[in-house]
Amino acid sequence: MSKKLFKLLSTPFKLATALSLICLLLSYLAPYIHPATIPSLPFFGLSYPIFLTLTCIWFVIWAIFRSKWAIYCLITLLIGGKLHFRNFSLRESNSDLVAQKGLKVLSYNVRLFDLFNPSFGAALESRNEIFRFIRAEQPDVLCLQEFYRQDQPTDFEVMDSLNVIMKTRDYHERSAHKRRTRENYGIALFSKYPMIARGDVMFETQGVQDFNYCIFADIVKARDTFRIYNVHLQSIRLHTDPNIEGEEMQTYGSKKGAIAVYRKLRSAFEKRADQARRVVEHLKTSPYPVIVCGDFNDTPMSYTYNQFQLLLLDAFRQSGLGLGSTYVGRLPAGRIDYLFYSAMLSVSHFKIQKQTRSDHRAVSCVFHHPNP
Repeated sequence: MSKKLFKLLSTPFKLATALSLICLLLSYLAPYIHPATIPSLPFFGLSYPIFLTLTCIWFVIWAIFRSKWAIYCLITLLIGGKLHFRNFSLRESNSDLVAQKGLKVLSYNVRLFDLFNPSFGAALESRNEIFRFIRAEQPDVLCLQEFYRQDQPTDFEVMDSLNVIMKTRDYHERSAHKRRTRENYGIALFSKYPMIARGDVMFETQGVQDFNYCIFADIVKARDTFRIYNVHLQSIRLHTDPNIEGEEMQTYGSKKGAIAVYRKLRSAFEKRADQARRVVEHLKTSPYPVIVCGDFNDTPMSYTYNQFQLLLLDAFRQSGLGLGSTYVGRLPAGRIDYLFYSAMLSVSHFKIQKQTRSDHRAVSCVFHHPNP
């Protein structure tokens, strides 16, 4: 680009740069302010990767032309500080810790084992592939979100296989029961080691159609006791709104669809923030070191994530490597599945599943108790 042309475009470039910087600065605020206080702020946090990328591009452009706007971009990037490190990790697993001596926890949103696949044969293959993956991983504790089972044995059997894979019948479940079809939808926690206590954390926003729950269990391995929380926080559930997708979207038009999406997202942001507060309040009362895992449905630049990060450590940031994207659905969301843990524990062998039969990748990590 010639200097003459750049000078001609200088004003619109400056306006675009200023807009990018303002949006990036607003995204920095999203983790610290409750979504109900400023409803639009979580959208800036959700769009953080876009604003960060734009700011970096503008920085390069202005630096090439030696403009003071490059300094403005650099200052804005530096203001973000440690927030930028929430989205990637350069730490590898601690090889000094032996995996067999710790507690391996695997968390996986299995999307009902692909139950609603139009092809029953394909659904069975997805379910079986999930079973094979869990068997290969051999977790000590298995936390499943969007869990499904039927009261009576059917061709889509789940419980018997999981009991065999985990070599236990000791599990805890919270689900919504449909009497007519005798089906259960919710979350479940399986353990190879004894559960000496178990319970639920109830949400104010919990409803019959909202399969969002939090359960916990106190698990004993040798002389060590851990409290494990399995959570599934408020999902957006875009597919349940006729204004958003399908033929109805074409009927209502994109404007009405966009408004519906905004309302769904805004409501979900606020509900997750309140659900996170309840879980955090409960885990503060734990007599044991805690591990909190599951599908949080929020990014690291969210108020929800920040509530847990203030008290606990993020296993990915301590033992992971790379960007750590866990959601592979149609909407880009990046990392929304987490493993948090008490600072008194140590971690090793963090892993994100590469292949998946769900719209989420499984995450696993080995946790080590300070007791010798």
